Amino acid sequence: MMAAFDLQLYFRGPLSSCNYDCDYCPFAKHVSSREELAADRLAVERFVDWCERNPKRRLSILFTPWGEGLIRQWIQAALLRLAALPHVVAVAIQTNLSTRLDWLDPLDHLPDHARASLGLWTTYHPTQVALAAFLERSAELVRRRVSHSVGVVGLREHFPAITELRERLPESVTLWINAYKTAGPGYYSADEHAWLAGIDPMFEHNAVRHRSLGQACATGASSLLVRGDGSLTRCHFVDTVIGNLYTDDLERVLGPAPCPQSQCGCFIGYSHLDRLGLRERFGLGLAARILPQRDSLP
Repeated sequence: MMAAFDLQLYFRGPLSSCNYDCDYCPFAKHVSSREELAADRLAVERFVDWCERNPKRRLSILFTPWGEGLIRQWIQAALLRLAALPHVVAVAIQTNLSTRLDWLDPLDHLPDHARASLGLWTTYHPTQVALAAFLERSAELVRRRVSHSVGVVGLREHFPAITELRERLPESVTLWINAYKTAGPGYYSADEHAWLAGIDPMFEHNAVRHRSLGQACATGASSLLVRGDGSLTRCHFVDTVIGNLYTDDLERVLGPAPCPQSQCGCFIGYSHLDRLGLRERFGLGLAARILPQRDSLP
């Protein structure tokens, strides 16, 4: 069976600011300098230019900014440019969904595959926005036929919001829960764990830190993290630079190598561990964390 994509690219530029004030986030209410914003815009546009000039691989792309990037017009434009490329089979961004959605209007004038390729990995932050307002943005995405997932951090104080999200979201919208692992493995009771797993079929994977040292992993072989300057690492959690997107031949950069980390607890990392089979299970939904419909129901 043909793989859903040839190369997964994660992009993280110098942007490190957010319009939200979550108490667990180091970038809460951080304001970027004019210089940082200008540098991020140049980095994003350079990355999109590279993608346009390199059509031989089927690309899946996820923007993972430190903070909120979708409020920036150049990132909105980048997503649309990438979605329009026939060799970009999926493109998404992690976002709090706080921005207006009229930036999606040009989809009506792009090739049909652009709407199918574009996805949003959205997260609901109960302390930052009313649930009704967030659900209205989600409903607008459904009306616009833009695929998206919805997630929330699985803190106990978020349980009522998780219940209401699943009740009010269409069954077709994937709801994922990031397990609160900071408190240690005993944070959830057995009943709480079972309840969360009943809502999110992938919760069992997210609730643990996976053994990864020496394990076969697609990162470095068919998945890379691209920094703003083009430097490449195998993933977000391994700092060793293995090349540069703009100056090196990817054929020489890409290659299988076992994971050098002792464990992996984040979806954008462990989803590439071969033994878990999650790349195959998510397919083209991997970038936006969208499960195929047959898997998404509780």
